[in-house]
Amino acid sequence: MKSLVYSPCKMGNASEVTFVSTIAKEYDFLLGTAYTIFGVFSLMGNTILLLVAYRKKSSLKPAEFFIVNLSISDLGMTISLFPLAIPSAFSHRWLFTETICSYYAFCGVLFGLCSLSNLTVLSSVCWFKVCCPNYGNKFSSSHALLLVVGVWCYSAIFAVGPLSGWGQYGSEPYGTACCIDWYAPYHSQPAMSYIICLFFFCYIVPCTIIFLSYAYILMTVRGSQQAVQQHVSPQNKIVNAQTLIAKLSVAVCIGFLVAWSPYAAVSMWAAFVNPNMVPPVAFAFAAIFAKSSTLYNPMVYLGFKPNFRKSLCRDVAKCKRALCPCLCRSEAAQKSTCHSSQHSKEECHSTRLSNGLHESHRTCRHCPDGSKGPCTDTTPQRTAMILTGSTHSEVVVSQLSNEMQSDFL
Repeated sequence: MKSLVYSPCKMGNASEVTFVSTIAKEYDFLLGTAYTIFGVFSLMGNTILLLVAYRKKSSLKPAEFFIVNLSISDLGMTISLFPLAIPSAFSHRWLFTETICSYYAFCGVLFGLCSLSNLTVLSSVCWFKVCCPNYGNKFSSSHALLLVVGVWCYSAIFAVGPLSGWGQYGSEPYGTACCIDWYAPYHSQPAMSYIICLFFFCYIVPCTIIFLSYAYILMTVRGSQQAVQQHVSPQNKIVNAQTLIAKLSVAVCIGFLVAWSPYAAVSMWAAFVNPNMVPPVAFAFAAIFAKSSTLYNPMVYLGFKPNFRKSLCRDVAKCKRALCPCLCRSEAAQKSTCHSSQHSKEECHSTRLSNGLHESHRTCRHCPDGSKGPCTDTTPQRTAMILTGSTHSEVVVSQLSNEMQSDFL
């Protein structure tokens, strides 16, 4: 039933089979270019996210373990698939052996299902911590690690299935990549049962859990905001850090599901309707769109999660000082010099942010009266407003514990 073209090529004394592309060379060139761009940015983004997480590993919250695990699975997909897909797309044929084809398909299924399962568990954990704080606050790092192991085991079951005879791996309909053989259900009952289970347990169930979890979180957050506006301390207080993680997780989940849904649609079309009606180019562009999901996690968390972003900026600043010590010293000397005697008094301006923190527009300068020499710079201490019931108090952030400081995102 497949419309693939096979061409035998000799490798030593062994005869290997090569899959030839079934789409136009222009489309293959576009695929290769897109794979290259996605691969570079995914490799950079996920590597940076893992480095930032490693630097702040002592202060990682349990829910952030799933962010790290998602980055690991995305990086694994990037490293294992893109180096094989890029040269094959530009060559207009699959350049490797059938064994490598099975390896490619196995890695694609393993890391793809791991990412979706990880997002499903993350949504459940966010619901647990936000909507059931009395029990969610007991969720610890050991619980998170146990769930991470469970995510990999769950994904491995469906990835190993085709290798053990339950289902089948093969080339993609467009010929330059490999995945599950979506045509196999027409001549194999085990393959049909595998695809049915895969579609139900690895797409329908996860999407339903994700949708319900974030729907309950949204309703809980709205109820809490109304209680705060009425000056009522809600019984289930929502921590700002947990709410932010939930919001960012929603963004990643939406991006992941939007990226993979076209591929799921054409796959189910080929498996359950009529495979001859599915154009190979539809599979090709759905597959590359699905691979773009490896970009969303680092983009969202490095761009919008303040403690990750601050840690990254801090590391970049350290690298800048290490690479340009002369420039940094000259900038520091320029900032610490008073040019006139009118700076005899302290100049310090700060603005209060909406969350109670103070942000200094510039440092405070203390210059001796009448002095034209160097003066010292002092940075004002940052304070936070702590709400307790209907009263509030202002404390210095540096006096808070590390755990409480990490919650001021």
